Amino acid sequence: MKPSGEEPVLLAELKPGRPQRYDWKSSCETWSVAFSPDGAWFAWSQGHCVVKLIPWPLGEAELGCKTSERKSRGGKAETWSRGAAKEKTLECGQIVWGLAFSAWPAAEDGDTDPACAVGLPCLVLATGLNNGQIKVWEVQTGHLLFSLLGHQDVVRDLSFAPNGSPILVSASRDKTLRVWDLSRDGRQVQVLSGHVQWVYCCSISPDCSMLCSAAGEKSALLWSMRSYTLIRRLEGHQSSVVSCDFSPDSALLVTASYDACVIMWDPYTGEQLRTLRHVPLHSTLDSSSEIHTSSLRSVCFSPEGLYLATVADDRLLRIWALELRSPVAFAPMTNGLCCMYFPHGGFIATGTRDGHVQFWTAPRVLSSLKHLCRKALRTFLTTYQVLALPIPRKLKEFLTYRTF
Repeated sequence: MKPSGEEPVLLAELKPGRPQRYDWKSSCETWSVAFSPDGAWFAWSQGHCVVKLIPWPLGEAELGCKTSERKSRGGKAETWSRGAAKEKTLECGQIVWGLAFSAWPAAEDGDTDPACAVGLPCLVLATGLNNGQIKVWEVQTGHLLFSLLGHQDVVRDLSFAPNGSPILVSASRDKTLRVWDLSRDGRQVQVLSGHVQWVYCCSISPDCSMLCSAAGEKSALLWSMRSYTLIRRLEGHQSSVVSCDFSPDSALLVTASYDACVIMWDPYTGEQLRTLRHVPLHSTLDSSSEIHTSSLRSVCFSPEGLYLATVADDRLLRIWALELRSPVAFAPMTNGLCCMYFPHGGFIATGTRDGHVQFWTAPRVLSSLKHLCRKALRTFLTTYQVLALPIPRKLKEFLTYRTF
């Protein structure tokens, strides 16, 4: 794999079409963006209690022009459609902080399954709200399926089990994580306590064995998804950890912190494998600016597991190649809050404090046969199982990402 040096290009920027309101503090931000696992839908928390559900890909007219307004008309307005899929506006009634699509597939076009209304598999979107509620919506119709009650403060992040089971994990400012089973009418099945600060982020490993949570603390917590018990604390950051993500094969975990660093971990051993330091690029900053460059906001893996994207308060989107300790590409962006790769690769969505969402090109790479073999093996082998194999040491180092 050869890293691409091409800078990300802004493909499109969507702006909310509704007038700005100032009656709530912090009500216009795009705190979260999400793609459905099949890449057919995009969810955008555009501020003011509204989520847009947009069929993907965007229309050519929107990708052709850099900015486009998406107007909200209230209710479940369907403001734009292409074929069978129609754009929907979800009026959530509270500021929306977290978004997550379920991992199970959507019904075929024209196939409506009435069983979905009672919690059987159909594509759903969970929204984490300012008042501690979680509202779960059926994507195809825009209908509200559940309101999950239990959290006592903002639901900051959400994560569905990637294996298609109806398990949802939520992270909240009430310092807890909660586990919900949507096949049992959204019943709360577990409360995970251990953080002493607001919980900002939660991520379930693709093999569904582990859960990572990040709070306003210098350590991240790693939990078992089988027993819902704490496995270990990951200690190494010098300031609050605010974002985390697993690699597609579950062999790596990355955490991002206000200390201007991303740490790459082996989640099975707790070992720190690499530290990516965010060094300011002075040429991209206004010399009169007082931006605190140490504030990282978001980190995410690319779908093939060879790149990372990060968003920081120094007005930059960075793309990193795993084997390098410095970024391979930059893009200037203002007030960035979150980022997410398209499930099939090729571009990245970012959300901003202004309620905008931007779509950027990302390096497309043909994975080496070596990496494909490593990824296939690590999907079902833990680090300890790899180390126990009767194979040469250098091969073990490669399979455990000690070398690239």
